[in-house]
Amino acid sequence: MNSLSDIGNLMHLYLDEIDPGEGTDAPEFLIKASAHLLNQKGGRNWIPVIVKETGKDKYQVIANSFIYAIAEEAGLDRVWCIITDGSDETVEVTKILAGEKIPKINLSKASREEIKAALEYLVKQPDGALKAVKSAIATNRIDEAPRQYWKTLEPILNLKCGITKGKKLDALNQVFYLTPQPMPDTITDADILKTMSTAELKVMAKKRGISGISKMKKDDLVVALSKPLK
Repeated sequence: MNSLSDIGNLMHLYLDEIDPGEGTDAPEFLIKASAHLLNQKGGRNWIPVIVKETGKDKYQVIANSFIYAIAEEAGLDRVWCIITDGSDETVEVTKILAGEKIPKINLSKASREEIKAALEYLVKQPDGALKAVKSAIATNRIDEAPRQYWKTLEPILNLKCGITKGKKLDALNQVFYLTPQPMPDTITDADILKTMSTAELKVMAKKRGISGISKMKKDDLVVALSKPLK
């Protein structure tokens, strides 16, 4: 096997030593046309394939899969590659830098500008589920919400910003993830209380010693819990 000194190096590897990994979903036309051009222009892939070592003289593509597919179609014996350490962190960032994976931002801590950029990306997708959503309205309402406590993205449904349950909500998982803070034992902020489920509100009301909980609907629980503590 190569030594650790190979990590980060540009190496000319035999194609039959490289596993394509996940491969590419690029159209066949682009692969064939690019392979034809590559053969015409000297047969050298000036953009390297990114690989990790999996055994003695064995490698696997982790990024730039399109380049590998072109080299294979072109019939190259060897392809220029950069060797990585193969860690999960390296694989993730390399795929993102190669444009093969969408980066995600932490919605629990994201700035307004980060939220805006993420939503606009989704809205501008030609066949995306959020193409009819007004990103400015959604940005403002999500930014102002108590998202630091959210355990899921479902509280967004209560913000009335054009994002509904199903494909629209699922689309947000492409660009957001959450690292929620622990919910305080006592909350009187109505905006935060509205993001909680009825079951959660009843548990909190019971701890507060509020009577008549079983007959209360969500709005009633929010009103009762938002009253200042005595």
